[in-house]
Amino acid sequence: MKYRGLDPRTKSLRWGLFIVAVTLILIMTGGSALQSVQSWLTVEHDRLPWYTTRLLALLSYLAITGSVVYGLLLSTGILDAIAQRTVTFTLHQDLSGIGLGLAMVHAAVLMIDTSVPYTPIEVLVPFAGPYRNIWVGMGQLSLYLTAIVMASFYLRKRIGQKRWRTLHYVTFLAFLGATVHGLMSGTDTSAPWAFWMYLVSATLVVFLTVYRIVLAIAGRVAPTAPMPTTRTARNVSAPAAPTDRPVASA
Repeated sequence: MKYRGLDPRTKSLRWGLFIVAVTLILIMTGGSALQSVQSWLTVEHDRLPWYTTRLLALLSYLAITGSVVYGLLLSTGILDAIAQRTVTFTLHQDLSGIGLGLAMVHAAVLMIDTSVPYTPIEVLVPFAGPYRNIWVGMGQLSLYLTAIVMASFYLRKRIGQKRWRTLHYVTFLAFLGATVHGLMSGTDTSAPWAFWMYLVSATLVVFLTVYRIVLAIAGRVAPTAPMPTTRTARNVSAPAAPTDRPVASA
């Protein structure tokens, strides 16, 4: 599938529609949203670290999910028609780094949250925390696995393409651990929007993974076309001309 990209003639139109949409949203919701934030900070300022760590956790999960989805779309070739592989690969790597950074800040904020206080040792050592240590520990392991995958991007040339691909499968374990961690230890899991976020994310990753496996199997069992053989020209002998001409009768 060849990269085609978006029509450059519509670039101004796309940016214009985007600016108009953002402007309308700010006009309609900006004032009330600002007042709501101010009143909320006045009442809930003591619980700001708790809200912050929840928000960081959700954003980190979405970034990691986006990285996994982009990686699967990259490996299946679905995005080749609309994006260059270098751009897609860079976005895949950047989303992984953003997810890891948000997860690290999420863990650090836990140490200043007074709702469920964590010590540095409890943050660093999996399954050592005071709150749902099994499910929180799975999230800690997922963070370390994501860090390993992120480091592999920079060691790709040293370890080789084959080893890098093999190590990249750790991403699925990290995504699985992050999903279970969010479902079982997150305080927003019971909310409908959180349930659908996890459901859609997991369904999308599972579907693309199965699709990738089917493509790989189909590529292995597909019959190979026979190599064209050079046909040797046959020497077709022309009919011999008669040597004896009939003698005309006198």
